[in-house]
Amino acid sequence: MLKTLRVALMLTTRSSTPKLSEAARHVVMPSGIVMTAWPSVKAECRRLGITPDPWQDGAGQIIFGKREDGSYAASIGGVVLSIPRQVGKTFFLGAIIFALCMLHPGLLVIWTAHQLATAGETHRAMAGMAKKAKIAPFIKQVRYGSGDESVEFRNGSRILFGARERGFGLGFTKVGVLIMDEGQRLTEKTLDDLVPTMNQAENPLMFIVGTPPRPTDKGDEFKRRRREALSGESDDMVYIECSADPSVRVAQWAAGKIDWAAVEQANPSYPTRTPRSAIQRMRKQLTPESFQREGLGVWDDDQPGSRRWSPSFWSSAETRHAPDGVRSFAVAFSQDGSRLSLAGAVKHEGGVHAELVDQFQGVADDGVAPLADWLAQRWRDVAQITVLGAAGASLRVALRDRGVSEKVIHVMSTPEYFAANTMAEEAIRAKTVTHPVGGEGDVLDASVAVCDAKKRGQAGQWGWFSTVPDGDETPVEAWCAAHWAARTSKRKPGRKQVMV
Repeated sequence: MLKTLRVALMLTTRSSTPKLSEAARHVVMPSGIVMTAWPSVKAECRRLGITPDPWQDGAGQIIFGKREDGSYAASIGGVVLSIPRQVGKTFFLGAIIFALCMLHPGLLVIWTAHQLATAGETHRAMAGMAKKAKIAPFIKQVRYGSGDESVEFRNGSRILFGARERGFGLGFTKVGVLIMDEGQRLTEKTLDDLVPTMNQAENPLMFIVGTPPRPTDKGDEFKRRRREALSGESDDMVYIECSADPSVRVAQWAAGKIDWAAVEQANPSYPTRTPRSAIQRMRKQLTPESFQREGLGVWDDDQPGSRRWSPSFWSSAETRHAPDGVRSFAVAFSQDGSRLSLAGAVKHEGGVHAELVDQFQGVADDGVAPLADWLAQRWRDVAQITVLGAAGASLRVALRDRGVSEKVIHVMSTPEYFAANTMAEEAIRAKTVTHPVGGEGDVLDASVAVCDAKKRGQAGQWGWFSTVPDGDETPVEAWCAAHWAARTSKRKPGRKQVMV
């Protein structure tokens, strides 16, 4: 049985036809895989005259991994591929899509790219594949013409091609396979438009494929999936990245020079299928920065850790003065209840000042009694005590047992949690919230530095998650919740309190 796995490889040597473990820098698999449909897909590829390379063989086993109920393990999170150019990804995807269309009569495949030119190029490549001697007998027709590009099979399966910039994909239903090429330009709105097309399909699969985003690309969705995969928290996504060592700096190479060892690390098709001339052509035509991303697959920021709030954005709310005002507290529990953070906030004439009071580890062992005692001594002078997280039920009971009024205790709902995060971000931008000056060793700063936003619920809703294995999201969650409590509470305890 396979579990979630992250592979970070130091690629020094490999064979000319490398395995996936040799070819990929990062491989992340979904949990719960007990079988794979790849043998049947692979057999169909061979029947059509296509033999996968060893690294593609390994990728196929993971991509088509299934859970005990027969559903694809990556059916929820999708298959995300970060691969340089000139690797043969279009041919690989085309081969498995043709095989799926043969295996599943009536299958509808939507293959999109950001730009019309890319979509047209992909269609031409697939039209060429459809003309191969062993494939042509199964093809009903190939349609050409802007907006009508498709490959149609005699068994009713169809592959439709189009550009997302022109709204292609809207209105379809029962899409069994959705491919979003040029993933580095994929937007949240496009996902909102296209993902629902798979809702009525049986066991659908989604592919997001691209190269590392340029600074000018709207690549937040591609970046977010990579961050989630490398954080170690993903259990429903396949993520495969082929790239050179992140220390490579093409800008420091001599004019025209190519580090062929770096190319071999990044490109599993070189030199067997991708000739030197193809790499030399890219090196000649692209800037050093573009070649580093497009030719070597190196991300501008190769570190797994990422943050929603940049250092400059977060520091813009710093202050060395904590104003007086009406005080509120917020307690955020981790999902497993083993960690919690306590934050406080005061509402004053100019806005809200919020601070992290403390952070606790091993809550499951020590219980919440000490925190409940501390809060119970102060509740009469507090506007609100907000509790966040399912594990916070025990704190609520402990507070009630200590005589804390129900009017003070507020258990935050999920929509309120989303609203609190957005409200805090907008307040930083509007300069209506402050936090103490941090620095080395500051727990709240450390939490903000490794926590990013993860889309949840409806469009625009997001929650915090740590992008490093040992990070903690509860301090920033508690800080946002404390700000929310101070802003939304209507209770006035009767006197101003100094935030300590």
